[in-house]
Parts: sequence; structure tokens; C-alpha cells
Amino acid sequence: MAFEPGHPELKNLFDVALANQVKQRIDCLRIDSQRQWGRMSVAQMMAHCASALEMALGEIRPPRALLGRLIGFIIKPRVVGNDEPFRRNAPTMRDLVVSGKCDLDTERSRLWSLIDRFVSGGPSACTVHPHPFFGPLTPAEWAVLMYKHLDHHLRQFGV
Repeated sequence: MAFEPGHPELKNLFDVALANQVKQRIDCLRIDSQRQWGRMSVAQMMAHCASALEMALGEIRPPRALLGRLIGFIIKPRVVGNDEPFRRNAPTMRDLVVSGKCDLDTERSRLWSLIDRFVSGGPSACTVHPHPFFGPLTPAEWAVLMYKHLDHHLRQFGV
């Protein structure tokens, strides 16, 4: 998906002002922040979001999922082609599930750092490795997906 002239740009993590808003929302999270849905603690959520950004940057490369190979290309435009937020309890990729104890401050710093690297790296920093479910993504699609993913989990914890 390329952003076309005249087409309103979708919210995406390459937008510095939007990325800063995301970081401010992350700063509002506390160890006792209550989730509105799901099972992860706030620290586990931050670790999960950091892993997703590591995937977008090509630092981790989960294998393609069979279901993704079959229908991912059909669902992809519905996810990265608009500004609609993810629905509650959307499925999580197994490779990005975080279990066990995580330190909130450590995970917050890691997540902030990855957001900064994604933003400053721009399109050239995005992986060419296919997304495990959606398949090949352009840098613009990665940027939309990463914003929507972060927004989803921040809404999960009420920020």
C-alpha cells in the first residue's frame, strides 16, 4: 500500500508527532494499570509490543503461519487499509506471546527505544521478511500496522 497523492494519509508510526503521542501514552502506564480485556500484565504487554517492533525491524523472523498463507492476503487490506482500530481480543501470534514476569521499567525503556529506532530508520529500516500472517508488507503497511498494534494495546490498558 503506497500512500497516494490526494489520499488522506493513514495513522502510522513513521509520523513523529504520532509516535511521540504513543510514547506519552506509554508513560501513563503503571504497574497497577488495569487491563480492559486479555490476559497480559502491563509489563508483558510492553514486552509483546517491543517484540512486534523487533519483527517489523527484521530482528526476529517468526515463520509464516499456515492460516496466514491461506487467508492473510485477504484480511491484510482490511487491517492496514484504514484507520479502524483492532477489535478487542484479537488473536495473538504464538511467537509474540509473552509469559512469565517482566519488569515494567525495563520493558518501557525497550519499547521507547524500538519506537525511536523505527521512526528514525523510516521505510529503509523495515524488514522485507514477510509478516507471519499477512505476508509481504510494504514499509507503509508496516508503519500502519505497528501504530494500530500499539494503539490497540494502549487502549487495552485504558490509555
